[in-house]
Amino acid sequence: MAAVVPNLAIFELSRLNFQTYLVFCLAFLLACLYLRRSRNLPPYPAGRVPVLGHLLALGRAPHLQLTAWRRQYGDVFTVRIGMQDVVVLNGYAAVKDAMVDRSELFASRPPNYIPDLLTGFGKDIVGTRWGEEFKQKKRFATTVLKTLGMKVGKGSIEEKIQEEGRSLCERFAAYQGRPFDAERDLQVTIANVICAMAFGHRFAYGDERFMEIAEAIVSVQINLASLSGQLISVFPFLRFVPGVNKVVNNTILYAEKIDAFLWEEISRHRRDLDRENPRDFLDFALIEVEQQGRVNDLTEENVMYMAQNLFVAGTDTVSTTLRWALLYMALNPDIQEKVQQELDDVIGDTVPSLSHRAQLPYTEATVMEVQRVRTTVPMGLPHATTQHVKLGQFDLPAGTQVLTNLYSLHTDPAYWPDPDRFDPDRFLDGEGHVIGKPHSFMPFSGGRRVCLGEQLAKMELILLFCGLMQNFTFKLPEGALPVSTDGILRISLTPHPHKICAIPR
Repeated sequence: MAAVVPNLAIFELSRLNFQTYLVFCLAFLLACLYLRRSRNLPPYPAGRVPVLGHLLALGRAPHLQLTAWRRQYGDVFTVRIGMQDVVVLNGYAAVKDAMVDRSELFASRPPNYIPDLLTGFGKDIVGTRWGEEFKQKKRFATTVLKTLGMKVGKGSIEEKIQEEGRSLCERFAAYQGRPFDAERDLQVTIANVICAMAFGHRFAYGDERFMEIAEAIVSVQINLASLSGQLISVFPFLRFVPGVNKVVNNTILYAEKIDAFLWEEISRHRRDLDRENPRDFLDFALIEVEQQGRVNDLTEENVMYMAQNLFVAGTDTVSTTLRWALLYMALNPDIQEKVQQELDDVIGDTVPSLSHRAQLPYTEATVMEVQRVRTTVPMGLPHATTQHVKLGQFDLPAGTQVLTNLYSLHTDPAYWPDPDRFDPDRFLDGEGHVIGKPHSFMPFSGGRRVCLGEQLAKMELILLFCGLMQNFTFKLPEGALPVSTDGILRISLTPHPHKICAIPR
């Protein structure tokens, strides 16, 4: 019996040592992860805490905090998102250098769990890492969209946009000047332009199916922007933690609604596919799946996620910009009146067309000022370096995540004096012509990852804005509380919920 006690003691001591060893190893690994960084990354702002990094300091309006840090730390600094270093580029010189002048060096995407999950871990276009696969997909999509009308001139989708613009004006007129929330109507209009190109399909205003899909899109964005969503994207293991994982489970359910709609469209197109006469993006893509001529190993799953990019991103960004445009017109009646006077002088009662664009400098400048003052995607989408990059005096290893603070470009007093003031004249030269390529203005980002639908978005914005200004004067409801223009940041910066009155002219 006496001999057993020492053995038990030895066993307990061994177990203690083993536990201590495991704890030490875990602490060592965590320390390595936390401290791991290039010795020559840009500086950290204050406010970093263990494990979470700067997540709490960034708060609900990270574009504002990043812009504030720029004044203290300069155009380039590093924020800690969880256990990962993220280099932030502020100001025109830094963003242009990376995104335009040396675009290929910053053209990849970093791992990001929930966005990757929603896009099949790079099976789309937007989330695909840099390489031949991305180049082939984007080249294919761009060529097809141009074939389908994403261009100016013969074969343009201009007539479809005009048609949807007339439907939108009829919808607004039906409110008879009463207050209404324009969000869903604008979403339907823009979705119908995208759907005409992608699916050969349109929605009626008030369509219940579209309402479900639109709500799903908004819910996905809200969940992605939430603290829980950010934490799970940074620490994917949290998806297994009850309570915390509610956000990812809900996001998946909402995404499944969107994907189910897309799969139904793909099935319908597959059943009646005419290989000699493709009608829309899905037809072209399904033919490519069969032929494998331009995109290696393209699958129907790729097609679904590519269509998801077009539908979700194309609908949200343009409709949000138009919501801001109508709000700023209501808040600036003198500017609205100048736009309407220009439209009356140039267009009169005719339907606005792209051929009028050169004769409408103040109207176009007004649209550009909306894009500047309320950048739709203020921090762009995350980039990653494709190889080791020298950025000024700093070193960025391959795979470093990079954020472009586009909001800082558009509110930089060096380029835009009194940047919070809404003033379309900023975009006009001394002779009243639109400045073609203004500095510190990149609403669609730039370089290899520039927005795929930039040309289409510009066409939609100018034609639909002209049609609305031609037919209505927009005002806030009498006696309504002031509407904040700070916006709510999801992925896009959206206006706070509000109602507006469209008074027929």
